[in-house]
Amino acid sequence: MSIHDNEASENPIDLAAARLVELGNQLLEQDPKADPWDIADGLLAGAIHYWLYTRQPCEDPMCEDCAPISSAELRMQALLEQVEQMAVSSDYYHSSNDLTIGRA
Repeated sequence: MSIHDNEASENPIDLAAARLVELGNQLLEQDPKADPWDIADGLLAGAIHYWLYTRQPCEDPMCEDCAPISSAELRMQALLEQVEQMAVSSDYYHSSNDLTIGRA
């Protein structure tokens, strides 16, 4: 997977995603016997850990800004919604080998 398409972008989301893809590619190059799924799972675990870390509510229980993430359940809901949006918008969401793809 190439990240060069995103290099010109200065959007922090694009830059972070590009660097994560680059890291995955580097890890696989360092150990060609490694399972790409294991690398992807590790990258995802790190991304989720960081996302949850950045979504800790402040100390004010009445804070309106923190209301959508004010409990573990609400943070999980927000995370799942964001994951779904990002997955659906990915170029890799659909595959020509998907079982749901029509074949003539």
